[in-house]
Formats: sequence, C-alpha cells, structure tokens
Amino acid sequence: MNHITGIRLGTLAVLITAASVLAWPQPASAQTRGMDHRDERRDDRGEKQDTKQAGREEGRDAKEECKDAGGKRIECRQDKRDIKQDSRQEGRDEKRDGDG
Repeated sequence: MNHITGIRLGTLAVLITAASVLAWPQPASAQTRGMDHRDERRDDRGEKQDTKQAGREEGRDAKEECKDAGGKRIECRQDKRDIKQDSRQEGRDEKRDGDG
C-alpha cells in the first residue's frame, strides 16, 4: 500500500507541475495593427524625450562654462535658453518625421 501511495503522489506532483507550467501567462505582444502603432508612438516619444533631456544637459553645461569664463549672467542664461530651444525644436521635428 505504501508503494502505491508513493507512485500516486509522484504522479500527482508531476501533473501539478505540468499544469502550472502550461497555465503560466506568456509575454504579451501586439496582436493588432492598433497595438503596433501604439508601440511605435511610445518609442517615438521616448526618443523625443531623450533628445530634450540631452538638450537640457547641454544647456546646463554651456551655462556653467560661460560662468566659468567670466561671462555676464544674462548672456549665459540666453545661451542656455537657445540650446534648450534648439533641442525642443529637434524633438518636434522628430515627432513630425515619425507621424509621416
């Protein structure tokens, strides 16, 4: 009787393990064209955000260099603004290029 109970428990353990593996959810992927388009827009937004962040960092660096070189405060601020505005425009251009 103990031998039969051991075989049954072993078989039950194998069945439970197999069922849990089959029931585990698979990674999601796009199933429709709309989902594909949404994923593309997310990627485009990420690229645009990266461009703008790089512009912010460049602006900070330019302002710091200007201040270290003895530039006037207002000139340094304007340099930073110009760099940030250029990066914003690049982000807009990337957005427009992605829409077409």
